[in-house]
Amino acid sequence: MTNDPKTPDTAEKQDELRLEKFLPYRLSVLSNRVSNAISQAYGARFHLTIPAWRVMAILGRFQDLSAADLVEQTAMDKVAISRAVSSLLKNDYITRSEDPVDRRRQVLNLSELGREVYARIVPLAQQYENDLIASLSAEEREQLDGIIEKLLVRAKEWSERGLIDE
Repeated sequence: MTNDPKTPDTAEKQDELRLEKFLPYRLSVLSNRVSNAISQAYGARFHLTIPAWRVMAILGRFQDLSAADLVEQTAMDKVAISRAVSSLLKNDYITRSEDPVDRRRQVLNLSELGREVYARIVPLAQQYENDLIASLSAEEREQLDGIIEKLLVRAKEWSERGLIDE
């Protein structure tokens, strides 16, 4: 057995986790690499973190969302959403107001400045996405989309009912 962490043990046990082949890990690495690359294009210029941009992206598409709605839409934890919302409010990228239908509920929307920033970032994000998938054929893109949808449905089922019984 070698002590080099980069060289896998040739006599690996069947039940050891090969992280480099573990789908959740690979998806996380892919997501992080793509998000970090895109954030280099907008982060410093607009003072946005990755979670803050995700909140803006959702609010750019949907209006009058609560923080709980954002948690549901992004699958991010409440603390990350709370920090992102605080930062966006501080930078005047979003507004918070009372829901006219349910006065106990606070809703968030992009401000005028937020809409301007959103309109400037979206083409950059789309450009990165197009470049990322350029190496895939049209058929592969369609297959990937279908696979991602199936995995999202399964992951949502897990969050609603729990993981597989042990």
